[in-house]
Amino acid sequence: QAQLVESGGGLVQPGGSLRLSCVASGGAFSGYTLAWFRQPPGKDREFVAAVKRANYGKSYKDSVKGRFTISRDNAKNTLYLQMNNLAPDATALYFCAATNMRLITSSLAGAQWYALWGQGTQVTVSS
Repeated sequence: QAQLVESGGGLVQPGGSLRLSCVASGGAFSGYTLAWFRQPPGKDREFVAAVKRANYGKSYKDSVKGRFTISRDNAKNTLYLQMNNLAPDATALYFCAATNMRLITSSLAGAQWYALWGQGTQVTVSS
């Protein structure tokens, strides 16, 4: 059974960095589009970043461009999110998601296209 498991969350001070990981199992994920979403406290889930299969293309939420980097290691079936210069508004439960659909770049932010989701890892940015 296909599964995604996130790790790497925690408490960090403003301006700090974290790297999230998501290990995929039970599927041929090298052909999947993978993404990170987050759900801040009391708010809806929102798109953070996505990467197409074989790194054919990436997309980011405007507010994280230049600070967050999404990457994947297909040999390890692992997705990463490097987050730098974190601000308190990054506090959220972070989820990784996967789809085997061939999405165009403008559709990567749509949560409805992702069929497989992890359980999430909590990121808290606070002094």
